[in-house]
Amino acid sequence: MAHILAIGIATLDIINVVERFPAEDSEMRALSQYRQRGGNATNTLVVLSQLGHQCTWGGVWVEEPDGRLILEDLAQYGIDTSACCIANHGKMPTSYITLNRHNGSRTIVHYRDLEEYPYQAFQQLNLNLFDWLHFEGRNVDDTRICLQHAREHYPQLPISVELEKPRPQLEQLLPFVDVLLCSRAYALSHGCQDARSFLELFNVVAPQAHIVCTWGEQGATAISREGVYYHAPAIPPPHVIDTVGAGDTFNAAFIDAQLKQNSLADSLNYACQLAGQKCEHMGLKLHLSR
Repeated sequence: MAHILAIGIATLDIINVVERFPAEDSEMRALSQYRQRGGNATNTLVVLSQLGHQCTWGGVWVEEPDGRLILEDLAQYGIDTSACCIANHGKMPTSYITLNRHNGSRTIVHYRDLEEYPYQAFQQLNLNLFDWLHFEGRNVDDTRICLQHAREHYPQLPISVELEKPRPQLEQLLPFVDVLLCSRAYALSHGCQDARSFLELFNVVAPQAHIVCTWGEQGATAISREGVYYHAPAIPPPHVIDTVGAGDTFNAAFIDAQLKQNSLADSLNYACQLAGQKCEHMGLKLHLSR
């Protein structure tokens, strides 16, 4: 079992399940609606916890009903929140998700009115307690300083960064990481039409890292620090039920496999397998097998 610290956000997800995605300027009745905790960093920790790891979340939350719901959910998975900051104002970020029951796709409208996790909180943490650091690629100025701090004072501590959404100046984070976990959307924002061309581009600027790029139904491709390419096909279930959190599940599985010193090829295959398993169930309480 490893102890993993993830820095990022938690959200309240309000999910409307519909028969098919609605046309613009139309009205549709939802088949069902439910609320759950979301957010990339905490989703990844929830999966890692189920894989047997000790997990700590570093983020910001507000003492209000949505904040309490999020903490209660994390407590169910044994996730430590002592590294968090409590904001004096604002609201927990909210994602309004339309989930298409026909094919499991999800469309998200996100609202945020909350400060980001600051470097001042991160530098107070004793990173000797952790075996792996994971960051969402966001809040670039503070995240860059956090990464520099970790590299300077804890050079042997593995660091992964998720690059999911295109954001200004994210490339400033690249020199400090061991593993980059990148999405198709992020690759497309750099003008790359396939995973391999993106990996070729980023291997030049982050040669010290294993770089992974997921591409939906085309699976995932990676380039190692040695410049060797690997590919794993997607493993979709017979019936896709819910894709919310599939990328976070992939990231958790990849980190788990790397912590267990699996090869890059095996790590990719396992991550695709677990992400596919997640898509046949609602939520992140997975039926885990390996």
